[in-house]
Amino acid sequence: VQLVESGGGSVQTGESLRVSCVASGDTFNYDCMGWFRQAPGKSREGVATRDRRVGSTRYHNSVKGRFTISQGSLDNTVDLQMNSLKPEDTAMYYCAAKSARPGTCHVWSDYDSWGQGTQVAVSS
Repeated sequence: VQLVESGGGSVQTGESLRVSCVASGDTFNYDCMGWFRQAPGKSREGVATRDRRVGSTRYHNSVKGRFTISQGSLDNTVDLQMNSLKPEDTAMYYCAAKSARPGTCHVWSDYDSWGQGTQVAVSS
């Protein structure tokens, strides 16, 4: 499956951004889609995941209540709405996908398809 992100940009603290991801190719078997991020000098971390079969979601503690992952306008898309952004949210944001058993989309470590990333910068 191929993943393409869009929608990053530069905002100020407290503002909002929405990033989107479109999947193409063999999307039928990809049950989980998620968003990850990597800040300069830090390791990549999982931000949010969504199980396409049932719509269940999971979030990293640092973004709970501020970020929302949802299906986009088509079944093969996933959006991440980011509100109340903080400077520590500054990172490259990556869309990812995997095939997995129900209830395991939140296992960050075995996502195996990745997009190229979209940059999000939050200034204070």
